[in-house]
Amino acid sequence: MKAIEIRDDFIKLGQLLKLADLVSSGVEAKMVITEGKVKVNGEVETRRGKKIYPQDVVEFQGTEVTVIGE
Repeated sequence: MKAIEIRDDFIKLGQLLKLADLVSSGVEAKMVITEGKVKVNGEVETRRGKKIYPQDVVEFQGTEVTVIGE
């Protein structure tokens, strides 16, 4: 499991995928999210702007990313 630290209260799902190097661009992030290929806390999420908070777990292509705060 990979951990990503954020400084703000939350990060949007599309931004997190790019920050974690799971996708190469915002366009790619939008595509994989709207196609239902991304899970947040075990449930499929189709909104690119979904707010991800510390302790949330995002899964894409077998890779899990946990968000941690400062």
